[in-house]
Amino acid sequence: MSEILATVVFLVVLFTLLGSSVWIGLALMAVAWVGMELFTSRPAGDAMITTIWTSSSSWTLTALPLFIWMGEILYRTRLSEDMFRGLAPWMRKLPGGLLHTNIAGCTIFAAVSGSSAATLTTVGKMSIPELRSRGYPEYMIVGTLAGAATLGLMIPPSLTLIVYGVTINESITKLFMAGIIPGLVLASLFMTYIIGWHYLRKDQRPPPEPAMSFAEMLKESRFLIPVLMLVFTVIGSMYFGWATATEAAAVGVVGALALAAMQGSLSWSSFSASLMGATRTSAMIALILMGAAFLSLAMGFTGLPSALAAWIDAMELSPVILIVALTIFYIVLGMFLDGISSVVLTMAIVEPMIRQAGIDVIWFGIFIVVVVEMAQVTPPIGFNLFVLQGMTNHEISYIAKTAIPMVGLMILMVIILVVWPEIATWLPNNIRQGPGG
Repeated sequence: MSEILATVVFLVVLFTLLGSSVWIGLALMAVAWVGMELFTSRPAGDAMITTIWTSSSSWTLTALPLFIWMGEILYRTRLSEDMFRGLAPWMRKLPGGLLHTNIAGCTIFAAVSGSSAATLTTVGKMSIPELRSRGYPEYMIVGTLAGAATLGLMIPPSLTLIVYGVTINESITKLFMAGIIPGLVLASLFMTYIIGWHYLRKDQRPPPEPAMSFAEMLKESRFLIPVLMLVFTVIGSMYFGWATATEAAAVGVVGALALAAMQGSLSWSSFSASLMGATRTSAMIALILMGAAFLSLAMGFTGLPSALAAWIDAMELSPVILIVALTIFYIVLGMFLDGISSVVLTMAIVEPMIRQAGIDVIWFGIFIVVVVEMAQVTPPIGFNLFVLQGMTNHEISYIAKTAIPMVGLMILMVIILVVWPEIATWLPNNIRQGPGG
């Protein structure tokens, strides 16, 4: 009975604060404080100070601001223009033509950004004017970009995977490796959608691109070389066990600075803007993690997570039914919270449930990223929708409608992960980690 009362109190206080526009991190701390005062005898102040310091001083968490900074540096360079020039010659011959630059561009930039918003802004700045000028349908330009930008949450270095790994104390490197193949599979599904449009809507095809020799294609490809080298350096150093996620992030920052300097776009203003952008984002995420850590402690003292896990166990749900229920739960939650907040807010309760059901926590990390990706393009709080609205001046409802097929493909990706879990678990089970994972 006490667990039910604690649950009601937690939810009432939480939604009251969130509805009052209190910052999510502060709302989580307040809920935890109320829970500690009402349902435990431990001093709430001491517990909060200890928990916040412990959660925010984690060495693993150091990778987060570094990866964010790397993406901010590249976002403020000429990378977007160079990426389009390098990708366009190879995409133009595919069914669907240059629409594939949305997918390929997001896939590549996701591997150096880790942020869905940064990926969307950078690639959109590159592709929207070019695709419009070539006569591609507006709904395809906007829809494919909205969906493909979510790859920034999946393909390493994913900020969501870092937050998930820190929250459940799992290897960041293993989670990064687990995200590679599913990220590429999801990108392939998006490209298959474009190919299907090409053959089913022949009347909407733009005029064919002018012919280009193979030598000219190779010459234009040189603009892709710097960013591809950075991708392989960052991810390869983790894959081959040469560096931990934090060390790879530091290498990525140095590489991004060097790339910006070689491009001639590294100025004091761009450097300081990237540093301040990374600081603001990192501080926001850190505050959410601090609140989530304190809330997890408070819920642990009330016995709520273990009681819920025991209740789920008593229901004898199969792992597949549990995953279906969690998919629906996270899609609904994602309509009102951003992805990182959804992860940290629910892990204290969900982690014991999945462990009790025997679900691999590495696999679950990839699953949760896919369902959180859907939240980026579902109203009313789909963050990618707002970013695209600012870039295209379309109504939110129009952008959401264009993204519906991409949400359907993400649901298909969840099914693929359930049927073939090895897609997410094979790489992390076969890598040689660096010291510290």
